Amino acid sequence: MTTTSSSSSSSSSSPSSSASISRMPNPGEFVPELSDVSAALFRATGNRSVPRATMSLVHLRAGQIVGNTYLTILNTNFLRKAGVSEERITAVSSWQDAPYFTEAERAALALVEAVLQPAPQGKERVSDELYAEAARHYDEKALATLTIAIGQINFFIALAVIGKPQPVTSLADQQWD
Repeated sequence: MTTTSSSSSSSSSSPSSSASISRMPNPGEFVPELSDVSAALFRATGNRSVPRATMSLVHLRAGQIVGNTYLTILNTNFLRKAGVSEERITAVSSWQDAPYFTEAERAALALVEAVLQPAPQGKERVSDELYAEAARHYDEKALATLTIAIGQINFFIALAVIGKPQPVTSLADQQWD
């Protein structure tokens, strides 16, 4: 990644001497309700109907699709902490032909791709066939949870792409200047 120095980062109150890459300060400082929304999304997707590793695979793929370092590093680290192999993590970007994923994980990855990528002209993003494939692997609660998890990552994509927080390996780390 190429970074450019600018005098605008010299007024940062960050204790770190490294150059800032964040475009904005923590939006939660200006919109405190953000923490409530974030917590509600994590509660909604944390019901264990979909394995946490599958959620992180989906979120990692979303970060890759939109080309966001923050989301890619964060979700890669979540997968490592969960004990997911480096082969599986590395192969997320080419999951369609990688031998490391279950059919259920493939359905989840296909769903996030369908939501985030444009559909071919005249086609639905999520076809009836894709929905049926996902429903074959996930019961109604799990499919609803997976759908919310895809919405959750879309919510965070806007913050990550527009605000450009610091890449971190834990949500406890300083993300914003």
